[in-house]
Amino acid sequence: MIPRALTIAGSDSGGGAGIQADLKTFAALGVHGMSAITSITAQNTVEVTMVYDLPVELIREQIRVVARDIGVDAIKTGMLHTSEIIGAVASELRGIGAPIVVDPVMIAKSGARLLKEDAVKALVEELIPLAYIVTPNALEAEALSGIRIRDLESQKRAAKIISELGARGVVVKGGHVEGEKAIDVLYFEGEFKIYEAERIKARTTHGTGCTFASAIAAELAKRRSIFEAVENAKRFVTDAIRYGFQVGAGSGPVNPVGRLLRDAEKFRVLEAMREAVRRIEESRLFIEAIPECQMNLCMAIPGARSLEEVAGVPGRIVRHPDGPRASDHPWFSASRHVARALLRALENDPGKRAAINIRYDPRFIDAARRLGWIISYYDRRLEPEDVKRIEGGTIPWGVGEAIKRAGGRVPDIIYHEGDWGKEPMILVFGRDAVEVVEKAEKLLKEALGKGEE
Repeated sequence: MIPRALTIAGSDSGGGAGIQADLKTFAALGVHGMSAITSITAQNTVEVTMVYDLPVELIREQIRVVARDIGVDAIKTGMLHTSEIIGAVASELRGIGAPIVVDPVMIAKSGARLLKEDAVKALVEELIPLAYIVTPNALEAEALSGIRIRDLESQKRAAKIISELGARGVVVKGGHVEGEKAIDVLYFEGEFKIYEAERIKARTTHGTGCTFASAIAAELAKRRSIFEAVENAKRFVTDAIRYGFQVGAGSGPVNPVGRLLRDAEKFRVLEAMREAVRRIEESRLFIEAIPECQMNLCMAIPGARSLEEVAGVPGRIVRHPDGPRASDHPWFSASRHVARALLRALENDPGKRAAINIRYDPRFIDAARRLGWIISYYDRRLEPEDVKRIEGGTIPWGVGEAIKRAGGRVPDIIYHEGDWGKEPMILVFGRDAVEVVEKAEKLLKEALGKGEE
């Protein structure tokens, strides 16, 4: 049976936090999501302009009907604006028996209060004692514990104090705590556990708290231990920030389905790569194009920023008596040189997601001109000394120079004539791996006079 999670929270009209973020998170983690909306907010990335609280009895009924028919494996609470709402929610949750993740939402990313001051007492006395886990950020933890949070030790102290309010466990998040890493502290049944992640410098942070708490609830619904649930949620929210949407004038929303879409795109890339490699291996024409350092074909997922997001051919494409042959099946992180060139090109044109290297031959350049292609080049002899000292810096520098020469556009081909100990090379760029192979084949036919061979 599919795991079932219920979120009890407010609606964010901007789609970045609240119910909207919770349901996206549940879906991305393979959990059936249900919702009980407590308040409707009018908000965007910079402000909350209005809050309308739903009638308490309607909030109660939303919880009752889903619990009665569908069942609940885990619960996450978010925005509970008033003491009346908190009291009603707490009374309903006492009879369900599923683990409860309490996200003590107090202030929106824009600075607007989402918990009335007189409701804090109800939160502490009625809801937190029911919690399996409470997930305050540093500011919320300060309000609940009464201590200032500036480092790991103060996070630990605050977590322990909040647990004494009756919660079984507490995670004090470190997003607001300065440091190179984003460090969260879990205190659960007398045991501390530290979770670290890279601190992503991005403004796509709207909804991080909702997403984190919902991810914990989803993992608990799947019967994970609390330690596994927090670890998976930490990784999940880091990815959601990384793939967030930079929309609006303020803090853009996180993207809970970002990693899911990334993995789906990887499958599509490998599919295109396999077809492109098949075409190369079936065309003896490519024997004429393989350089001494061998050939590689690369394709990136949309928005790729690292070698891990670019597929290539492990061991490259080599000469064989029967024609070109791939040394192995396409996979990610299988190329450095062509992949680095492609990543640099993507900075200027996100649509040029594939590239192939072929040997340098003046006839190929002349053929490209006859085909009306955009051509550019760089001179490796002009590479600055500080670039030479950077591992892997030459190719991105060279491709950048060639793009500048082409007026900021990514050309169809970029070439260089080599340097001391460096083989001359041509790179062909295109939208995907199949198109790049088709372009390279067209170039070779034009250059070598092979017609439709």
